Amino acid sequence: MAAAAAAAPLVGEALPFTPHPLGRRLRWVASDSWAITRRNLLAWNRVPAYIVFIVVQPVMFMLLFRYVFGGAIPVRVKGGYVNYLFPGVIVQTGAFTSFGTGISLAQELKRGSIDRLKSMPMARSAVLLGRLGADLIRLLVTMLVLTVVAYGVGFRFENGALPAVLMILLALAFGVVVCALSAFTGLSIKDEESVQAFGFIWVFPLTFVSPAFVPFYSMPGWMQGFAKNQPLGIFTEEMRALCLGGPLATHGWQSAVWLVGLFAVFAPLAVRAYRKA
Repeated sequence: MAAAAAAAPLVGEALPFTPHPLGRRLRWVASDSWAITRRNLLAWNRVPAYIVFIVVQPVMFMLLFRYVFGGAIPVRVKGGYVNYLFPGVIVQTGAFTSFGTGISLAQELKRGSIDRLKSMPMARSAVLLGRLGADLIRLLVTMLVLTVVAYGVGFRFENGALPAVLMILLALAFGVVVCALSAFTGLSIKDEESVQAFGFIWVFPLTFVSPAFVPFYSMPGWMQGFAKNQPLGIFTEEMRALCLGGPLATHGWQSAVWLVGLFAVFAPLAVRAYRKA
């Protein structure tokens, strides 16, 4: 009796805080995901040529179109072709860079790395979330380098700082969607060369049959409708409006619908493919 009374807390005494199970689980997922993100970033750090390649490719497109094709493509925007070009290169960069998610996952499947990670006492979702986090960091670095290069060749944000930040955030959101699509492809096909070939098959047509590099009104009439309404064309026009000014509402809600719709389709498919891998 006396022992029970001694063990009971006094009235008004603070009880020890017990974290909610959901809170503990979220912290566990976040910690494991960050560990996988760091693992992926360290792997890229050991292969500098890979980092150089993913940065050099968009810079090369920027310089080639700026100085080789820029004088032959008339546009109706403030600042000339270089201002017209930059949002298109950002969209293309998001598509190409984020598709590396599927290639990396296919490589890890072949090496058995995913099986080893699944056997460890860690959050099952950390592998996909860690890959997504690393790829978004890589995409952000690439876009910042590309922005510096674009400023060096004459590009200027004509619509203020806040719309410029919103443009970068929209590009990252687009990167998340492409990462989800890419993860599903990589985990389903399971061969990095096939994943890369598949990526080129859809990225190139959607990028070039869009107002990313040339105005849609310069295309044949039967192609203009597709160029204006396919997702990469809509994202490009919204980013261009954020950069240079112009109507935001129409392409804004269309971009949101495409982002939510594509993510709602491919994120569950990627998770399902990961569970079956």
